[in-house]
This record gives sequence, structure tokens and C-alpha cells, in this order.
Amino acid sequence: MKTFLVSRTDAIGDVVLTLPVCGQLKRLFPGCRVVLIGRTYTQAVAEACPQVDGFINVDELLKSSPRAQVAALRAEQAAAIIHVFPNKSLARLARQADIPIRIGTRNRWFHWLTCNRLVALSRRHSPLHEAQLNLRMLAPLSTFKADLPLAEVAALSSLQPVETLGGNFSQLLQARKAGQLNIILHPSSRGSAREWGLDHFGTLAYLLHQAGHRVFITGTTADGEMLRPWLTAHASSLTADLTGQLSLPQLLAFIHATDGLVAASTGPLHLAAALGRHALGVYPSLRPTDPGRWAPLGPHAEYLVFDRPNCTDCRMQPALCTCVRAIQPAQVLARISGWQPLAISAP
Repeated sequence: MKTFLVSRTDAIGDVVLTLPVCGQLKRLFPGCRVVLIGRTYTQAVAEACPQVDGFINVDELLKSSPRAQVAALRAEQAAAIIHVFPNKSLARLARQADIPIRIGTRNRWFHWLTCNRLVALSRRHSPLHEAQLNLRMLAPLSTFKADLPLAEVAALSSLQPVETLGGNFSQLLQARKAGQLNIILHPSSRGSAREWGLDHFGTLAYLLHQAGHRVFITGTTADGEMLRPWLTAHASSLTADLTGQLSLPQLLAFIHATDGLVAASTGPLHLAAALGRHALGVYPSLRPTDPGRWAPLGPHAEYLVFDRPNCTDCRMQPALCTCVRAIQPAQVLARISGWQPLAISAP
């Protein structure tokens, strides 16, 4: 049994779009073991992915002594490590641990010193989706060179909650009428994406409530504090404010128990898509933040984008992106109106 280490030590959405690498390894090397290396706050994502067999917490790993760090990587007896996200410390450790195949990109100088397989990969100006770019990191392990279509990429991985949804949260979703949808709005991206705007999310919450649907707000504790005046102003349209109340495993379980989620290009949007829920992303057209690069991937994933190519105003003032704000709440409501309630499989 071969073991492969896949290193992606950044944000939740980035990790979700790296999971197809794990699925492709399973397809290329049937029976192999795949271990994801990530941050503390992404461990629940790895544990919810059937294509991932183990997790190395890089935050905990780097707290140990240098000798213990090397020993921990050696203990995995890995045939290869794929540095999907460059990390100088991990690249050095993988070389010291004598992992036979160490794959990195050519455009990081420390990979020239620590890796023995280098991939020519330029992300910023590529027309490919992030998940397709991640799969290119497997080139040294496979003779298959063509880029997979996105539908096939999406089928390479999925998420399934490992925790049962807590009773209090489960009760919020039970009394649903015929044709009624449970919909999550995730208004804040905390700077990871172009913001659609709280006024638009407020209007959408009102329209959804008027249409008879149930609206839930998610976010971190800090998001909840930032959103407090907005949450108070729109309380009559909301079924529940869940900001700061859900751990990541419980957030996965809650998203999985609802019908869909609306957000900008955030981690929860990609979680919803990978969980098989309706996932509607609101995007600008400006590369490299456009859906061509960051669209959610899943059987019910979709996006809205205002087509205004080469918008220099938005490039100069990202916080005032008029392209993404040109998408109207009524357009989002029209998309949601085509959704059907989704069946929920047991975790």
C-alpha cells in the first residue's frame, strides 16, 4: 500500500478544491493511502472527506522539536509528497525525512533545493479552475496529461459529515412545509472574496422570507459582532442567527441538513457544493477572482456573475467592486426559485 502526502496549509475553500487531488490519487493508485497535511481549522474538512485516510496537523507538527518533526514524516513511510500549497518548512522537512518523491512548483526557489520533481505551473494568469491547476501537480506521477473537465473533477471528491447535527440545531430544521426551503446566507467573506454587500443580503433575506422560505445566517463569532446591527434590522426575515454557534464539524452537518447556501467565494460556499447541497456563489468577472478560477464544484453548484470584462475600477478599488454589486437580489431569488428540496443522507 502506497502512502501519499498532500500538503495544503491554507484556507478552507482552498482545501476543498484540493480534495480532487486525493480522489485522483485513489483512482491512479487503487488501494493507496492519502494523508492530507493542513491547518488546525481545516482538520474537520479532511475528516469529512472519504478520499482522505489521515490528517497531519501542521500547526501541531511545527511545535515539536526538529528531530520529532522529521520522525513524524518518516513514520508515514510516504512514497511521495505533493506540495499543492508551497510551505518552506514542510518542503525542508520532507527532504530531511527522505521522502522518495517530492513534488513542488518551479516558481518557488526553495522547491529547487528541497523537491526532486518540479512542475511548471503559473496560477495567476491561467484560464483553468483552481481544482484543475491543483491536479496538474500530479503530473510527475501520471502519464495522463489532459486537463479533466470540471464535472469529472467535481466527481473526484465529496464531503460527508462525521458528526450528527446537535439537537437544538436539528430542531430548527424539522417543521418544514411543502415547497419550503431551508436556506443559509453567509454574508461575510472576511476579505477572502469580493463582497456582495449587506444591503443585498438583507433584501434577499426579505424576499426569501416573503416567498415562504426559512433563512439562516452563518459566520464566525467575529462576524456576528460585525453583523449585529444588520441582524437586528432584519430579524423579522430570519429564522435563526447561527453566527459563532457552530463548530466546523457542526457547520458541515448543518449545511448538509439544509437545502442550499448563498455566499460570495468563501469556504462555506465550497463546503456546501462538496456536500451536494445547492451552492450559489456571487462573483465578480475580474480575473483571477472570477468563477472561471474559483467556482464551486458539486452536483448542485452554480454561480451568478456580472459580465464586465477588464473592469479597471474594480481592480483599483476591490472593496468597492461594482461588478459583483451589479448582481441584484431578485436575480438570486430567481435562481433559488428553481431549486428543489434535497434528500439528506445519514452521516
